[in-house]
Parts: sequence; C-alpha cells; structure tokens
Amino acid sequence: MTAILLAADLACRRADRLVFSGVSFALAAGDALVVTGPNGCGKSSLLRVLAGLIPPVSGRLSHNGVAAQEDPDGYRRGIGLLSHADAVKPVETPREHLRFWSRLGLAPAADWNPLESLGLAALADVPGRYLSAGQKRRLAVARLAVQGAPLWLMDEPSVGIDTDGQRRLTDLVARHRSAGGMVVATTHAPLEIGPAARLALGPGGL
Repeated sequence: MTAILLAADLACRRADRLVFSGVSFALAAGDALVVTGPNGCGKSSLLRVLAGLIPPVSGRLSHNGVAAQEDPDGYRRGIGLLSHADAVKPVETPREHLRFWSRLGLAPAADWNPLESLGLAALADVPGRYLSAGQKRRLAVARLAVQGAPLWLMDEPSVGIDTDGQRRLTDLVARHRSAGGMVVATTHAPLEIGPAARLALGPGGL
C-alpha cells in the first residue's frame, strides 16, 4: 500500500531543548498510529510538527506527496488537529459550533449526525458555558470530524471523557478509518482505537 503520510528522522527543538529525534513512520489510508510517553516527552510537539505548525529541526515530512518544507500550505491541506484546548465559546451552542466548522471543512457525509454520534443531541441548543468538561471534549472531537479532513491528529482525545464517550470515540475513529482516513493520536493512558502502530517517546527523545 502506498504511504500517504511519511515522516523520516524527524527532530524537534523547543527553546534550547531537543524534545525528540529520530522519529520515522509511514501511514496509508485506514492506518493509525498511537504515540505514548510521559508528560514532557514531546507528544504534543510531535503533533504540531505533523500539523505543519512548527518546523522540524531536521528530517523529512510529506503528506500526499507534498513536502512540508517545500509547500507548507499544500502540505497542511486535508489535515485536522484536535489539541488540548476545546475552544468552545461560552455563548455558542453545539449546533452553532459545528455548523460554523462544517462550512470551513471538506463536507463530511450528509447522512451522518455528529451530535448524535457523540451523544450530544440533547445538548444541541445549550450554550457552551453550561457544558461539562467531558461534553466540551466530545464537541471538540465532533468538530474535528465535521471538518472532513482525511488525516486526524488527536492530542489526548479521551481526556475527561467517560466510558460512554470513549466508546463513541472508538466508533467514530473506526468509521473514519473505514472510509480511508488516517489517525495519529497521543495518549498517556489506555486508548482504544482499533489496530494501530505504536510509537513510544521518552524523556530527552527516542
């Protein structure tokens, strides 16, 4: 299978510290990679590098044949990022939130209801300030899904989510992968997203 996301000997430096080095992997349609390691080992930094938000200090990175260093805008096309920040406005309802992001995205399937999928249908018209931390996290996952990006970069996607939410997250990732999507997810806890390659980062890099 032809790889769609390629990373070769990536290294990242933040301030004066080398947070990781020698990171290499390849993902094709339907693949997933779970990145593990203790806090501060560079998991979030790796996602930012993969998202094209910060450049690696060395190594090569390409998405759909487009090199990140040569064409940053082209490289970022088709990449969606779920970060630690849930970014839910206090006065905005889940329905309004997802309507806005779906207009900016790549048009996910019309027969799919993200609010029902993530268990938020009953809260569709409730202002964001009344949502719990776990409900906001579910909404952030739904926001990633409605963007329609083939590559999902997920930073600790299950944090703050209860057992039901984790089951729904697993189902959503499986749906995305079955349609040819790819996932890179970081976690410091068990994360069930189906068969996946594993990459362990450690203090001071690999």
